[in-house]
Amino acid sequence: MCQLLGMNCNVPTDICFSFAGFQARGGGTDVHADGWGIAFFEGRGVRVFLDPQPSASSPVAELVRNYPIRSLNVIAHIRKATQGQVTLDNTHPFQRELWGSYWIFAHNGNLLDYAPRFDGRFLPVGNTDSETAFCDILQHLAAEFPDGPPPAEALYAALRRLAIRIGAHGPFNFLLSNGDYLFAHCSTRLTYLIRQAPFATAHLADQDLSVDFSRLTTPADRVAVIATAPLTDNEVWQTIPAGTLLAFRHGAIEALGDTVTIAGNPSAGAGSV
Repeated sequence: MCQLLGMNCNVPTDICFSFAGFQARGGGTDVHADGWGIAFFEGRGVRVFLDPQPSASSPVAELVRNYPIRSLNVIAHIRKATQGQVTLDNTHPFQRELWGSYWIFAHNGNLLDYAPRFDGRFLPVGNTDSETAFCDILQHLAAEFPDGPPPAEALYAALRRLAIRIGAHGPFNFLLSNGDYLFAHCSTRLTYLIRQAPFATAHLADQDLSVDFSRLTTPADRVAVIATAPLTDNEVWQTIPAGTLLAFRHGAIEALGDTVTIAGNPSAGAGSV
């Protein structure tokens, strides 16, 4: 299937280092060669780069890797197609407007026997289960909260219910952001780490590249990085238990309610890998 990458920070930060390792997995060090994309929130706007070519050899990916765009929330995706052709319209992440704000979504999984009905406001452009799920989520949020964005706790509870319902159709790992929160749902596999003071040197697992973050940060900086598999080989990554929905804000996990989305999840904190 696919791989996910997300970043949530308390100060605008570039994702060049993490993306360098992630990019290599798109047809270089791994098999996810069916396209890639990345979205950066910048104020109320979103800068999106999409390419149906393998990220490891994509000139657009090289541009992104060397372009230090600073953002509070970033979502990236490399694709191993399970449903839908390898085309630009099927390339994640997907973007829509809800309540006057942009929303970004990327999914790793395979949803079967899943055909929600749409009222016409949010419709898939391509033919992936992922974009279908995104439109399904937004349609239900718009119907449940017709007067505008609800409090964070109510939004989180609604997303948890949707993760449970849609996840019944198959693996439903996803990253979702409205530019304020970054929601991460682990159905089968997802990891994260939080970089904060005292910062140290990190080394990529997929490329021989290191960065000394103590030279690039201030003591107040905090950055959460979420990935399908750890991107570095000298840091402690936390494994998100299968069947867990987390909300990241300002580079940390914010407790907004019950995190469990499947039976059997011990919900007893994350282990390390």
